[in-house]
Amino acid sequence: MASPSSKDNNFAGKASGSNVFTVSPGVKVLDTFQLAELEESFRQWTQDTSRQDVQQSRQRILLIFLLIRHTGARLHEILNLKSEDIIFEDKVVRLGSSSSRSPRTVGIPEDLARDLRQFVSEYSPDNDLFHIDPGHVRRKFYERAHACGLTKDFVNPSTLRRSRSVELLRANLPLPAIEKLLGHSSFSSASALLEFSEEDIHHILRSYLDRESNRRTSARNMFFGKIVGLTRGDIQSEAVLLTLGGINISSIITNGSLKKMRLKKGSLVTAEIKAPTVLIAGAEGAADISAENRVHGVVQEINSGRVNTEVIMTLEEGTQLCAIITTASYKRMNLRTGDQAWALFGAYSVVLNIPEF
Repeated sequence: MASPSSKDNNFAGKASGSNVFTVSPGVKVLDTFQLAELEESFRQWTQDTSRQDVQQSRQRILLIFLLIRHTGARLHEILNLKSEDIIFEDKVVRLGSSSSRSPRTVGIPEDLARDLRQFVSEYSPDNDLFHIDPGHVRRKFYERAHACGLTKDFVNPSTLRRSRSVELLRANLPLPAIEKLLGHSSFSSASALLEFSEEDIHHILRSYLDRESNRRTSARNMFFGKIVGLTRGDIQSEAVLLTLGGINISSIITNGSLKKMRLKKGSLVTAEIKAPTVLIAGAEGAADISAENRVHGVVQEINSGRVNTEVIMTLEEGTQLCAIITTASYKRMNLRTGDQAWALFGAYSVVLNIPEF
């Protein structure tokens, strides 16, 4: 596949119908899970102060990171943003409006639009949202890189921009749309064959952002993850995936399915757990149960019937897991909303699928 930027000649890869995209050796990029870890580091750092003025300053840095991470914009484009450049109702930002470049409109996730709206209303009544020295921003980025065990060249704005490019390419978004989205001044020869209007690009990206948001919040009993461990057996294999929320989930899969799905370490997958296969244990009752997967959370909702009871838990990283247990078991455990509990399920209960981007 041709490079999405005439300036990034060392950025090359290949794609196939199996959603495989390979970045050339030596090119520094962060994958979705490293970006999620970095985001969590920024968020914890933002909250780790009792001083309102310091929290406000850190919130600005966090939002700058999130805007670059999700839009692939240049640092100076974000620093030049004004409140009027954010259209909250449409969940888009207008980039390049203060420069000689042709401005472009880029979609942002709903939660980022919500955070920006709150920041503007609380801290930035004036029009200058991010009037900050670029050097200061870079230093704070490098600090978060160090906290995550990364070197600073992995978290500079150019690497974040490149990482977003790779993320979109791996999701099979059309190359010309990505180039226009990132504001490249010159397009590859491949791009000349296709034309995308602003409306086309907005629709393509909004569709992807919605799916991306669903992966972060995870549909009930569905987790988006990356395979970080693979142990092959004679007939079946064990795959360990790391979810965006930092949970390790073990799954047993036949070697035939492993080959058919072309799964390997680093593959992106979704893991689905059927509610009737999930066991619930109290805060101290999980140690002696043999289930390979154990996740801690809080009981959010209980729906009890004559025979079965549905227990919905919110896990520590924010996603929800549903279990169907007998009503007799529910009564014996004396579960209540707000209780700490463990959800347990075996590796054979986890079904892996290739995600639709």
